[in-house]
Amino acid sequence: MTEVRPGAAASAPLWERDAELAAVTEAVDALCAGSAAGSLLVFTGEAGIGKTALLAQVRALAESRCTVWSARGGETITSVPFNVVRQLLQPALVALMPDEAREYFGDWYDIAGPALGIAEPGARQADPQGVCDGLVAAVRRLARREWPLVLLIDDAHWADQETLHWLAAFAERLDDLPVLVVVARRPGEAGGESARHLDTLGALSRPMPSLRALTPEATAGLTRATLGEHADAPFCREVWAVTGGNPYESVELLAKVQDSELEPVEESAAELRALNRAARGRGLVDRLEGLGVDATKFAWAAAILGTQISVDLAAELAGMQRDEAERCAVRLSVARILTEADRTSGQVEDGELEFVHPLIATAVYRSIPDALRTAMHGVAAAVVTASGLGAAAASRHLLEVHPDDDPELVEQMREAAGEHLAVGAPDAARRCLERALLEPPLPEVHARVLYELGCATLLTSPATTIGYLRQALTVHGLEADLRVDAVCRLSSALVHNDQLEEAVAVVDAEADRLEPGPERMRLQAVHYMWEGIHAGEEDAPGRSRRLAQLVKPLTGRDNSERALLILRAFDAMTRGENAEEVAELCDRSLVNGRLAPGLGWTDTEWSFELLMMLGISYTYADRLDRAESLFTEARRSYESAGWSGGHLALAHAFGGYVLRRRGRLKEADESLREALRLADRVGHGLPMHWSAACMLIDTLLARGHVGEAEEIAERYSFEPPHPSTIVLPDTHSIRGRLLIATGRVEEGVNELETAEKMSEDRGGHNTVMAPWAGDLARTLAAEDPRRAAEVAADARVQAERFGTDTAIGEALRCAAALETGQRSVALYAQAVAYLESSPCAYEHAAARVEYGIASRSATEIRRGLTLAESCGADTLATQARTALGEAS
Repeated sequence: MTEVRPGAAASAPLWERDAELAAVTEAVDALCAGSAAGSLLVFTGEAGIGKTALLAQVRALAESRCTVWSARGGETITSVPFNVVRQLLQPALVALMPDEAREYFGDWYDIAGPALGIAEPGARQADPQGVCDGLVAAVRRLARREWPLVLLIDDAHWADQETLHWLAAFAERLDDLPVLVVVARRPGEAGGESARHLDTLGALSRPMPSLRALTPEATAGLTRATLGEHADAPFCREVWAVTGGNPYESVELLAKVQDSELEPVEESAAELRALNRAARGRGLVDRLEGLGVDATKFAWAAAILGTQISVDLAAELAGMQRDEAERCAVRLSVARILTEADRTSGQVEDGELEFVHPLIATAVYRSIPDALRTAMHGVAAAVVTASGLGAAAASRHLLEVHPDDDPELVEQMREAAGEHLAVGAPDAARRCLERALLEPPLPEVHARVLYELGCATLLTSPATTIGYLRQALTVHGLEADLRVDAVCRLSSALVHNDQLEEAVAVVDAEADRLEPGPERMRLQAVHYMWEGIHAGEEDAPGRSRRLAQLVKPLTGRDNSERALLILRAFDAMTRGENAEEVAELCDRSLVNGRLAPGLGWTDTEWSFELLMMLGISYTYADRLDRAESLFTEARRSYESAGWSGGHLALAHAFGGYVLRRRGRLKEADESLREALRLADRVGHGLPMHWSAACMLIDTLLARGHVGEAEEIAERYSFEPPHPSTIVLPDTHSIRGRLLIATGRVEEGVNELETAEKMSEDRGGHNTVMAPWAGDLARTLAAEDPRRAAEVAADARVQAERFGTDTAIGEALRCAAALETGQRSVALYAQAVAYLESSPCAYEHAAARVEYGIASRSATEIRRGLTLAESCGADTLATQARTALGEAS
């Protein structure tokens, strides 16, 4: 049993914590010994079980050997984004001069700095995942500067959601950091995303049992250590019975025994229950009220403010002078209600206070009469605003104020929402705007608030966005340009919520209301964009004709026209129309070879899908240099802006696919796996998963890594039902290829024939984007050579219509595989000639090897082997080596 000296009540809760202290000691020793890997300990237990005391012991063990930073969540401040991480890092942030911080954080300064309060936010809405990544990077840099570093987070169940998001991500990357993270939390207190992040922490932590109540024996030891060895057994047993072995309640009860000078003997045991009631709940409130009206008012003000309580702000909120407030603070400190905030790490200002225990803070806050508590929050908002802390800081108090038709409150909440969005806290912004709606807003403002709510939730909750934007469009008051923007955003949210047909209908309905002009043309462009990615479109040829007719007179004079040019190029590419015309349409959408102002990757007026269409159109038209330049620009733009969610995932995916088309298969493999890693952080089963998984499976099959391709397909459910949006490359083609490669030939043929049917419905297909024909012809060749020859011949006609070296070369390679003798050799020679001119090295390598085998040319096989090895096409390289061995 862990013992303490008599009278050391503050250390008393550490009785029966040997296992926990051993784990802490081991972790601190390993940290100080220069262990390369960091570690995480999570202590859980009910209120008062001794978690805070355990963290105090961690500090005592570590602070002479390590840098120690600490923070605490608060029940009344869970709505304040980044509150706990700011507390935690304040010692380091205070020590860094602004220029030094910018230099130290590097590219992450503008992304993480606003969330930490050390940099002004940018003009655009920050991406929450990007801000989280920036915080992880920033703290990793601080950790290497301050090592060995111990981070203590108490009451993590009351930490803000944004801090928990960062903490979970940071904990996943402790392997190479000299950092010990120790977290204390109650089970079952958090919900939603916060609960999910806490579960992640629990899974990453070293296994630790929940803290248990003290046994009767430990309670007796605690009682005698506090009151003296003369405390008799019946008295000690009653202490345990009254408190249930809860360490906090035991310590408080024993303190009351000392204050009352009660003798710790059996005759006094009957008085313990009354004393215990006085130390908690209503008894604590009675004790507070016994200190006088002023002390009670000051304690109420402190409870309203939360943690790290400023004496000046509490005095102003309580309506008293500074000297009077200081006297109240002293009385509350003597009564063990308030205490001076811990300044051992330099993270708080002189005069700041905190409650001795969260249970006391909760009891005091809940003791304030409801009406008065609401009023005090309103006053606190005014006090915080007047102190210069800003609308976001005041918003947590305004959230507690009853609706009262106050236009000023609506504007304050809108301003606060803007501040929250700028630092990457959309959920906090949503709470503010939803509260503004309850006020309610004036009629002329109502639609704007709904629109802003829709914009605030666009990146995090498409379903919520849909609801608010639909309301905004039914309420009078949106200006014409905002109304069109709201329709475009609504349609985008519908698409991302797998409601593509509704997205098109919403856009069409609004376009019908408008006269010809830029706004109507923007809606027409969005209409064709969503129809263009609809896999189950009923009249694809008719839509293509209408789009071609609309685009025919356009010159690209504004972004609406440029968008339509891109959409026409993409449509022509998917249908396998002339590739030169596709590239010419793409070029016309640019300004001096670059994206037009307002049409960049991070501009919000136009959906990023539009630029993805531009890049992929260049890709399949064999303009891989232009495609690679676009997707590299996308990745850099998103990284620079801190957008590390779905946007960055798709930039890696399409950039990786360009590498696949180039034949740089190893690099493509890495980029596509990174895309899936990023997509996994956004959610599961999303359209972006289909695209990245399809591209990776295609790449792995080209490498000959069939088992890995099958594993990716299983992990990401690459099977029917297929998504309603087009996935590139064609999912039926790639899944059919995978099934055939794994021996499920009949199923594979069915998938390829489905791809064939869809291509017919579309009125043509790009034989590289939807490469079903080559696989289908080769598979059918043995059992149905006539059908195979027809498929190959049709593919060759379609490839020549499209006209790229890659498409024609691949069609010739397929035709050659169906022939024998000199006819086969001649066709392979033509295929090699075309593919040598194409930018696609893997297809060239495959044609070289097959040509060498057909012509029995060791020279050609060696050339194919060299190409295959440089591409990372392992199975093709093995095939070439085997052929060389047989030839020799």
